[in-house]
Amino acid sequence: MNTSSDLAQAAANLEISAIIQRRRSIKPEQFSSRPVADEMVWEMLRNANWAPTHGLTEPWRFFVYTAAAKSLLGNTLAEIYQQITSADEYKPAKADKFRTNAARSSHLLVIAMKRQPSGKIPEVEEIEAVACAVQNLHLTATALGVGGYWSSGNAICSDELRDHLGLEEKDRVLGLFYLGYPECNWPAGVRKPVEDKVVWHAGE
Repeated sequence: MNTSSDLAQAAANLEISAIIQRRRSIKPEQFSSRPVADEMVWEMLRNANWAPTHGLTEPWRFFVYTAAAKSLLGNTLAEIYQQITSADEYKPAKADKFRTNAARSSHLLVIAMKRQPSGKIPEVEEIEAVACAVQNLHLTATALGVGGYWSSGNAICSDELRDHLGLEEKDRVLGLFYLGYPECNWPAGVRKPVEDKVVWHAGE
């Protein structure tokens, strides 16, 4: 038994648990104007790339927008929202929010799922793989002190945005991920006991 090695592993496990339990959704309106370094975003993406994937299809795709490109995407989303929303349900403030959230973020990522051409792997498993990749990305952001927020909705997950990105018909947009340094205090989290959500079987 290597005691020093075991202690090092235990310390690493505690650190991982702390990062997982610290992860929060921090919205763009809570971001400061401080930019996140591109290399930090690449570190998040590299860790996202190590998500589990059935058949090694690696279906996650990320489209990264920063600088002036964020505004262009915000405008595109506002236009798509207006295009696909009836006049009765259209809310100008919601269209404006696409623009302001893009402006407030340091980096804006579009999350997509690239469908396996053969369709052998069930689509739900490909979506789950992308979700695991996003969790890896979010945990890395947390470890780096960067806030993140995964947002979805009709305009974001629309065929129109999928086509705008040059994706194919069977591919899917699964959301936006906003990144920025929080201006607020890091939010506290609450979870109900895990024991309430587990049914444990051991033998007969």
